[in-house]
Amino acid sequence: MTTTLPPLAVLAGVRTPFAKAFGALANVPADRLGQVAVEAVLTRANLRPADVGEVVFGNVAGQPDASNLGRVIALRSGIPQDRIAHTVNRNCASGMESVFAAWQILNEGRTDLIVAGGTESMSNVPLLWNNQARDFFMDFRKAGFAGKVSLLLKRFRPALLKPIAALELGLGDPTCGLNMGQTAEVLAKEFGVPRQAQDEFAVTSHQRAVAAWKRGFFADEVVPVPAEFTKGEAVAADTGPRPGQSLDALAKLKPIFDRKAGSVTAGNSCPITDGAAALVLTHADKLAGRESLGTIRGYALAGCDPKRMGLGPVFAIHKLLRQTGATLADFDLIEINEAFAVQVLACKQAMASAEFARRELNDDRPVGDLDLAKLNVNGGAIALGHPVGTSGTRLILTLLRALRDRGLKRGLAALCVGGGQGAAVWVEIP
Repeated sequence: MTTTLPPLAVLAGVRTPFAKAFGALANVPADRLGQVAVEAVLTRANLRPADVGEVVFGNVAGQPDASNLGRVIALRSGIPQDRIAHTVNRNCASGMESVFAAWQILNEGRTDLIVAGGTESMSNVPLLWNNQARDFFMDFRKAGFAGKVSLLLKRFRPALLKPIAALELGLGDPTCGLNMGQTAEVLAKEFGVPRQAQDEFAVTSHQRAVAAWKRGFFADEVVPVPAEFTKGEAVAADTGPRPGQSLDALAKLKPIFDRKAGSVTAGNSCPITDGAAALVLTHADKLAGRESLGTIRGYALAGCDPKRMGLGPVFAIHKLLRQTGATLADFDLIEINEAFAVQVLACKQAMASAEFARRELNDDRPVGDLDLAKLNVNGGAIALGHPVGTSGTRLILTLLRALRDRGLKRGLAALCVGGGQGAAVWVEIP
């Protein structure tokens, strides 16, 4: 198997706990979540902030008071101000895109050591006002007392106090007119994935995540967010996994995107989530005797129909396999982000279909059989959560650790991307 870039070494990686939005981490903005991850990963790698050449962070929602979030995180983490930093946004693949960008920077020779990661506070996505409300409040702000009274009497309407949640807009796609959940319903109908199968997949995600926490798998992956940041208690564990999750409980939930004929529910979808993750990256040939978590050997990005954005992993994995000469069977473990249970199950069907390969991939062979026993073995986003700018980094980190944990060598991580894209990455334990 070959790839065009020299192997990338992951010296260390950590993440914060993932917490359901508007919950335990609601008071912690994205820059502070990123700071927790960066400070902890440098400690884990036995590095000083001054050892870092650049910082690249993924983020989707943006933070009004920190437009270049990567730079703010770098400075908050004590990285010298003469070291540059930037932010990337490839929607749900932003946390992976930061790693790809870092790899290209290292290959260019701009620096020898980079911190890359992702951060998202979906709790703190702002509310938006329509133009009428904007104009009213701007005029009200500039007016004197008499003018304010006049504005209230003449122009104020209760409708002005109904902002739009930017999060709701951000989870939609303007080119196809569907939100992400509606695109999942498209796949449910196209591939005939029944509600029962989706709920069973969701239960398995929770069971695996709960078991992984119970046996201590996540203990070295997750670092606490301190009380000084939460303005309450320190948060040390993911809040999403449910020990008692059952098929009976999930069966009681109503579809939320197609209320009459749908099958996608809050229970078989990922929750909106807050969290951050960070990796320390360098060229594999510059380890100089240092140990690493593992190496990244190749990646691919692909585009697809925005209405079927959940199939993005199929297109990206197919492209990566073509580039590297690998087959799906060559990988010991696989991570595919669980935006929706139906989305992963549709990917499984598409990968195994010779007809799909001919029609959609211009290939006379199917991608391969996606073995669910190898997939998301420590749970996935349905249980752990999906902070959109972070998940790509988390997938790489969790996959490398899972390979080491099981004494395996080669892994594949992929995710779908809102807007109709997919990303895939090949990792190895040397």
